[in-house]
Parts: sequence; structure tokens; C-alpha cells
Amino acid sequence: MYFDPLYLLIVFGTMALSVFASWRVKSAYARYSQVPARSGLTGAQMAQRILDLNGIRDVVIRPTRGVLSDHYDPSNKQLMLSEENYYGTSVAALGVSAHECGHAIQHQQLYAPLQWRMAAVGITTIAGQIIPFMGMGLLWLMPKVFLPITALCFGIVMVFQLITLPVEFDATARAKRVLASTGAVAPGAETAAMSSVLDAAALTYVAAFISALAQFLYYVMIMLGGRRND
Repeated sequence: MYFDPLYLLIVFGTMALSVFASWRVKSAYARYSQVPARSGLTGAQMAQRILDLNGIRDVVIRPTRGVLSDHYDPSNKQLMLSEENYYGTSVAALGVSAHECGHAIQHQQLYAPLQWRMAAVGITTIAGQIIPFMGMGLLWLMPKVFLPITALCFGIVMVFQLITLPVEFDATARAKRVLASTGAVAPGAETAAMSSVLDAAALTYVAAFISALAQFLYYVMIMLGGRRND
């Protein structure tokens, strides 16, 4: 083993980007979850209205514990909203609820990137489980065997994060359109606040992709460099 400053730069650089993205979304959410929407709708009511407008009758909306634990579960067709967003009437609650509804609409319409992401969950989970074992010494004990495996695993994670970007961006765009068209979020300050929350959340997915891409390229570079030296 040897000290590689480039790897250290990648690790700390991507970690700093992830921390910044996480801080930004939490900061925006904490701020705008205190701004009530004049419509008075709760996140659950807004979600139900969006599902009804799109003719979606088989998705159940449920509250779940945790901050920003909101997600859409396509396998069980459940739209899970954190309790603060389920019962809340803030512009942040409506924005997050509408975003998750965007995923339910994608599922109904067989939106291709969502279908690809759903299909890739299994192999991505396996790749994510293999990566820590490579870092625990196997990579350095038998680099010619385990280096390609590590690069492949990071490649799988990177592709998954890449596919996730259009899925999340599209859901955010759908959320903004429906909140504007229904008048649930008033134009001006309310819309700007809601957009700030959703745009900050999108940055976390960009950070995840950059991190996976940097790790993938690093191991590919080492692998190709090793072949040139053989």
C-alpha cells in the first residue's frame, strides 16, 4: 500500500460536496417549513389532489417518522410523507409532497429513467455491499484481481446515480408545474421558497453522482496505469 494524495483529494473533496449539499437542503427546508402556504392545504391533501388529477387510484399516502424521510415506494405503491410534511401546511411541505407525487406519476406513465432505476436497484445494492470489502485489504492484496471488480462496482453505482438525475429533476419539474397550475402555492414569494427547497434537494443527487463518478474514474485510471507498466 502507498499514500496517494489524489485519492485523499477525491475522498475529502466529494465528502465536502456531499456535506455542503446536505446542509443546504436541510437549511432551506428548516427555513421554508416555517412559511405557511396561503392555500392552507396539508402535504397529504396536496398529494391526494395531485394523484386524483392524474387518475391514480392505487397509491396509498401514509405518514412516516423522520425528517425528510419522504419517498415513493413503487413496489408497494405507497407514497410515504414525513409527519411534518404529511400534516404540515408550509410551502416546503407542499413542495416535497408534490415532488414525491411526481414519482408516482412517472411510475404510472412508465417513465423510462424510473424504470431503468427500478431495474438497477438490485445490482446496485450488491455493488454497494462489495465495495467495503475491497477497501478492507482485498484490493491491495491482489490488485490485478480485485481492482477491476472495484472499478466495476463503482461504475455500477455511478450509472445508477446518473439515471437518478433525470428521475429527480423531472419529478421536481412536475411538482413546480402542478403547484403553480392548481394555485396551491401562490406566485411570488411562496413559489420562490418552494423552488429553493426542491432545488437544494436536487443538489444532493448531483453530489452523489459526482462522488461515484470520481471514484470510478480513479480506479479506472489506476487499472489502466498498471497495465501500461506491465
